[in-house]
Amino acid sequence: MRKLKNEELKRLDIKAFKKARKTPLIVILDNIRSLNNIGSVFRTADAFLVEKIYLCGITARPPHKDIRKTALGATESVAWQYRKDTLDLVLELKKEGCQVVAIEQTEDALMLNEFSTESGLKYALVFGNEVKGVSQEVVNASDKVLEIPQYGTKHSLNIAVSAGIVLWDLWSKLNQ
Repeated sequence: MRKLKNEELKRLDIKAFKKARKTPLIVILDNIRSLNNIGSVFRTADAFLVEKIYLCGITARPPHKDIRKTALGATESVAWQYRKDTLDLVLELKKEGCQVVAIEQTEDALMLNEFSTESGLKYALVFGNEVKGVSQEVVNASDKVLEIPQYGTKHSLNIAVSAGIVLWDLWSKLNQ
């Protein structure tokens, strides 16, 4: 098998990306510390045509060289906005009809592999701080909590890895 060259991949340019029909997914980054994690989430959001990313609290914003290093231009394609308070944003999105889903480990969390999407719904996915996770007040305000099943010794996954897993899973379910 021969590796494909970039020009053979037939990817959208930025102008076409902005016009393309988006997946009904919004990503909310709740106080993310790592600039590399932020850039990685942008790149994954680009791959799955995510509608928008909200950068909340201490989450850094483009342009920044460390975000750019991992985003590889995705900060130019994916729509984003900064919001100081995650809870205020969550409450606003709920009023607009979004299903807010925290990605966290909680009592009665639904395992990702058991979650079914509903046609016609827009999902706002909240990913939390690398140490503290999604804030309890945001978890309380969420419509659902999803947990990524894990079977090893570690208690959590890197936020960029979690975003990749969840976005791929929901994109797949929404595009069946």
